[in-house]
Amino acid sequence: MKICRFGNNQLGLVEGSLVRDVSAALDVLPAHRYPLPGHDPLIADLDKVRARIEAIKDKAPTLPLDQAHLLSPVANPGKIIAAPVNYVKHLQEVLDDRNLHHDNQINHIQRAGLFLKAPSSLVGEHAGVALRKLDRRNDHEVELAVVIGKQGNNIRREDALNYVAGYCIGLDITIRGPEERSLRKSPDSYTVLGPWLVTADELPDASNLELSLKVNDEQRQKSNTADLILGVPELIEFASSFYTLQPGDVIITGTPEGVGPLVPGDVMHASIERIGSLDVKVRAAA
Repeated sequence: MKICRFGNNQLGLVEGSLVRDVSAALDVLPAHRYPLPGHDPLIADLDKVRARIEAIKDKAPTLPLDQAHLLSPVANPGKIIAAPVNYVKHLQEVLDDRNLHHDNQINHIQRAGLFLKAPSSLVGEHAGVALRKLDRRNDHEVELAVVIGKQGNNIRREDALNYVAGYCIGLDITIRGPEERSLRKSPDSYTVLGPWLVTADELPDASNLELSLKVNDEQRQKSNTADLILGVPELIEFASSFYTLQPGDVIITGTPEGVGPLVPGDVMHASIERIGSLDVKVRAAA
């Protein structure tokens, strides 16, 4: 199933060039009062929502996909967990270019560890990216994004895929400079997720997917998730050894070589095999 959020927080089922408005399926979600849960309720009850979608989809109103204002498919991630330098060629690329490392110590991922991005940085495809610090270089990074489906702690890699709700395309936008990654990667709109959630049953193996990114039709990044240093199971094992993973948590798995600068007016076209593609406009922050 391809599940999207669009418009005024509506729920959609993507079928070819159409979106079915299945927002009525949200009625199966439990009502919450303060304090709100520390997870995403839609992802936590995804099985119930999917069953309801199946029951109502044939009578659901439709609209053309290209007219749907797509939001992030995950509304309330408790954590956005990111994997630095998780492709061998990108590691070498960063080491070789001072404009990328700014004299920061760069290590392979097993030594560098993971880092967190602010959930407030999250937007969907149609919100676009609003660049800050225009006197500095802002770079694009295309990544496979993994959405966690159930709570887990100290998960073994052999069991890790049982904790995956689905996959999206992720864009990790980065201000270059000497500060910690979490600061430079967490401005508003610097995490793009979309265009929809492809549920894990449709994509049981994400270890061999072509991914690419173009800027204004210029090919910048092109690789395959087979080249990840730590694959999805290993990343889930690594992350859950430090954090309890919750439904709706997002792991962005790292970017391949070819990162490059963005300026206002650019348009990014990102795609990942068996997931889809998204087009994201770049502007200056107000």
